Amino acid sequence: MPRQCLLKNQGMTPYSLAWEQQRSLVARRLKDPTLKDVLLLLEHPPVYTLGQGASLNFLKFDPAKVSYEIHRVERGGEVTYHCPGQLVGYPILNLHHYQPDLHWYLRQLEEVVIQLLSKYGLQGDRVAGMTGVWLEGRKVAAIGIKVKRWITMHGFALNICPDLKGFDQIVPCGISDKPVGSLAQFIPNLSVAQVRPDVAAAFASVFGVELISED
Repeated sequence: MPRQCLLKNQGMTPYSLAWEQQRSLVARRLKDPTLKDVLLLLEHPPVYTLGQGASLNFLKFDPAKVSYEIHRVERGGEVTYHCPGQLVGYPILNLHHYQPDLHWYLRQLEEVVIQLLSKYGLQGDRVAGMTGVWLEGRKVAAIGIKVKRWITMHGFALNICPDLKGFDQIVPCGISDKPVGSLAQFIPNLSVAQVRPDVAAAFASVFGVELISED
């Protein structure tokens, strides 16, 4: 039987709330590794996040002089932007039940997005030496993770139909020569509600799990 994974569809969720939720889920699984894995699928209000070692040089504004919501968190990677129209996935997985290998896990998250794009007739690409998924040269999915004793948190952000202007204030993921894009640029009128179940299905397929909905 496939391993079961709880699916929590949460809609619009403040970043700080989702961050605390992830830390709580991880802490409980560190104490009790028999607990089921979880996939959080949600959207965030506009917010900038920086990885634990991210450089402030990739911000095009002075954090002390603006009112933007900004968080430095424990994931890897540089600065990114979350906003409505972007579907964010936070898998809380015990990699001992899959493959305890960070590079494998990152490639699996990319594969989820690549399979999702394929369903819509789009060809997702990887770029050698980088993490994420590109569509005709535009980065449509950013990935940043944290793993503690092989329990995962943070995850992927897929641009479906966001207002991309927020990305103009940063060098997204520290990559200055590749633009950010969205699925709606290729499939007009595409919505998060339409894509959400397909992302869940792609995740279940790639990781070989049975998703148990817990809305």
